[in-house]
Amino acid sequence: MYLALLVIFLQCSELYTQEKVFTFNKVEIKVQPSFKVKNGDPMSIVCHADISKSTDFQLKHNFTIFKDGKVVFTTVSDKGDARYEISVARSSDTGVYECTVEAGGKTKSSNSLRVWVKGMTKPILTVEKKEVLEGEVVKLRCELPEEEPPLYFYFWKTKMNSTPKEKDVFEPYRNFSVVEFAVEEGDNILQFDCFVKRYVQSEFESSEHSNKTLVTVREPFIKPTLSVKPSSNITEGDRIQFECSTVVARMRDIEIILQKNKTILSSVRDEKILKYSAVATLEDSGEYLCKVEQGKASKTTKLNVDVSELFPKPILSASMNKLDENKELTLSCSVSGFRKANFSILRKNSSGDIWLKNSRNLTMRVNVNDTGSYICKAEVKGIVKESKPVRINVYAPVSKPTLSVVSGLPEVVLGKPLRLICHSAMGTPPITFTFYKGNEVKKTVINDTYATFLDENIRQNDKRGYKCDAKNNHSSGVKTSNILNITVIVPIRNASLGSVPYGVVEDGSETAFLCSVNEGSWPILFRIFRKTDREVLLFEKSENADRVVWRKEAMNRQDTGTYYCMASNRANVDVKSHPITISVILASWQKGIIAVFVLIPIAGAVIFTLWWFLWKKKKAKGPSMEMSGSALATNMTSEKLARQHNDGDYYSGSGYIEDSENHMKSTDESKGPDLESAEVEYTEVEVSTLDPHRENTRAS
Repeated sequence: MYLALLVIFLQCSELYTQEKVFTFNKVEIKVQPSFKVKNGDPMSIVCHADISKSTDFQLKHNFTIFKDGKVVFTTVSDKGDARYEISVARSSDTGVYECTVEAGGKTKSSNSLRVWVKGMTKPILTVEKKEVLEGEVVKLRCELPEEEPPLYFYFWKTKMNSTPKEKDVFEPYRNFSVVEFAVEEGDNILQFDCFVKRYVQSEFESSEHSNKTLVTVREPFIKPTLSVKPSSNITEGDRIQFECSTVVARMRDIEIILQKNKTILSSVRDEKILKYSAVATLEDSGEYLCKVEQGKASKTTKLNVDVSELFPKPILSASMNKLDENKELTLSCSVSGFRKANFSILRKNSSGDIWLKNSRNLTMRVNVNDTGSYICKAEVKGIVKESKPVRINVYAPVSKPTLSVVSGLPEVVLGKPLRLICHSAMGTPPITFTFYKGNEVKKTVINDTYATFLDENIRQNDKRGYKCDAKNNHSSGVKTSNILNITVIVPIRNASLGSVPYGVVEDGSETAFLCSVNEGSWPILFRIFRKTDREVLLFEKSENADRVVWRKEAMNRQDTGTYYCMASNRANVDVKSHPITISVILASWQKGIIAVFVLIPIAGAVIFTLWWFLWKKKKAKGPSMEMSGSALATNMTSEKLARQHNDGDYYSGSGYIEDSENHMKSTDESKGPDLESAEVEYTEVEVSTLDPHRENTRAS
């Protein structure tokens, strides 16, 4: 019975569990009344969860609403909707919203929804002081308490009937900003206001302007007055007097300044009046400025002054501007319309003008040192005026130029450029130099004392000489240098070395070495070297020829080696020949001596050996063989001596034995046939014992 009840309970539990099945169909987010809301209006963000259930059962929903990825609202409800109420929408509520619903371990999110709250609240402007002095500052504060940063603040300062001056400040973390405006000269009643902008939906949104605030400006002193005496018809030479004054509320730290073209002429401190006087000149015409300063306050007054010309600037004229030295120069100074003036003539100098004469005319005989700029001055009623400078150039004649090669010697290597220099030791610059090759003009240069010319077209058979001209502004004309002839040096080409005899030379004999070149300018320096383990200079000679012969009278064994020659000339290029090899061998008489002292002892030793051998053999064979052996030995000895004599004659006359080693080798070779001959004789002895005639004799 209990078992049956348990089964029924389990089945009921399973049935109950199966009935609480649900699934999210979708989650939606909406904004009411619209996704575009006016600033200050109410707004609601609604999150709705569409859920399907197996049965009608209660389900807890956890709603979370996000704005720009940040949580702004959460609630738990057994209903399928949640509402986020915003009673007063602000621009800071603009953004992207979405919601997430979690229920029974399942989570579902909605799509994103962009909401735009259009418009901003009106900013509030406050001012620190509503009455200020010129030179002080006005401190302003603009804020939007209900808005969130980042915000752009714009402040306006407006004078009566003028365009506002604007300052802007970006505030990334504050909903207010503070600025200062300077109170300038001429400011009287100022009006200030502000407005704010915000970057929304890829564009700027602006608030309305704040409340307008008025600020009154008081003057610390009045605008200065500037006067001049005489007030009109001022002529050069007259004394003019300037007076600048003001009315000051507080005398402390006040300063009055008089200036012209940004140049301060005079100034006073802690006084109400400035006075300045001077003798009028034409340069005194222009605009004058009187400025009064106290603290940061500043006021100015301008006045134009026109000074009439008493007399024009003098004019200096010269009889000649360019002339030869020792010629006469006349300078004359004049003033148009004036003759009663004090004149003086001067020469300009960097350290100060040099006075020459108090007169309107000056005549002098000039030299080169008189070259320079001259002026004249005229004085009337204490007014001194200066003429424009006149340039005078005095010329000394050029000397005869010298033409030379920059490197020194009048020669050039074929294929290399030739650099020439033309120089005049005397003459006033600028000097015009002209280079010629033959009669052809190659180059013209204007310089002070010298000029250079580079000729890159040098030919071997070019016989044309060079010359140069020099001239300046002196009337003497052109001077010409002497003709410069250039030697063209042809570099060495293809050196070669030979010898007689060639290759093999007998010890003690003479050898001639010939070193030659195919091409090259004379003289040529020939050098012959022998190279063994080091290079040894054997011969050196300079020749006005393309070859040289060096005779080595007695060659010896130490002269064996590799030889080469080297040739060079003034082109300074060493040309090396191919090497040749020389072998020094023994002379014929040396070979004969070697044959005598080596072959004869060898031949004696061979004969003694054969004799000893035959003697031993004879002793072994007995009396029957003694006669035969003796005869054979005698024949053999005679034959060997004859052969030895012939061999000695052959070697002593030979010219092919090169050294003692070869000679010894030849002697050994001659020894071989002797030994072979001895064995042949021995064989004949053996055969002779078997002679049938001997058998017949023994039988009989």
